[in-house]
Amino acid sequence: MNNKKEAMQTDWYFPTPVYSIMKTEWLKPAIKATDKFIDEAYKRENPKLIKERKKLLGNKDYLKVKDHGYSYHSTPLNGDPGLKELEHYVGATSLNLLDEWGYDMKQYSMYFTEFWVQEFSKNGGGHHSTHVHWDNHISGFYFLKCSDKTSMPVMHDPRAGAMMTKLPQKDATKITPMIDQLHYRPRPGMLVFFPAYVPHEFSVDMGVDDFRFIHFNLQAVRNNIIGGK
Repeated sequence: MNNKKEAMQTDWYFPTPVYSIMKTEWLKPAIKATDKFIDEAYKRENPKLIKERKKLLGNKDYLKVKDHGYSYHSTPLNGDPGLKELEHYVGATSLNLLDEWGYDMKQYSMYFTEFWVQEFSKNGGGHHSTHVHWDNHISGFYFLKCSDKTSMPVMHDPRAGAMMTKLPQKDATKITPMIDQLHYRPRPGMLVFFPAYVPHEFSVDMGVDDFRFIHFNLQAVRNNIIGGK
């Protein structure tokens, strides 16, 4: 009788990469550079929000909630001198990551489709429901203001077939190969990259500490299309 214990080989074939790196040297300059964009967003959007909410709730109830649940969204950041180094790094790194993942990138260049900063309401309630950024290849965040008391990105399993057949998790607090969502705790200065097909959301912010982040999306475009050939 053969009592030899057999070892089963395990190979993982469809992982989803999420890359992060601390770039605290850009933190203070990026906060300074985005201050004007956030100020503009408050001036542009707050009067409209106040008018709409007062009309819906009345002045008394509006004073209870103010801009609770709102997020202030900037215009595009591309080309801002204070963010030039960050913008260049994100573009170059996005191309390198796609190449590292196995894509043939020799005939492609990366282009920003979106590059903006957001700040959640100081009265709390800021959030984003689950979404993807279609027609892109790389998405990511650069966190400027956050803490263990602020909102955080929640990433969901992008495999539709896997989601359809999920079994109950033994311990939802543990990270396993078959988790269905991941609460990603950011830190100020953290830069995160992930495939743009990954569904993500932002959990409800409590309004305790400031929460501000840059969000970017990039598309790989064929060089012969760019050149018009």
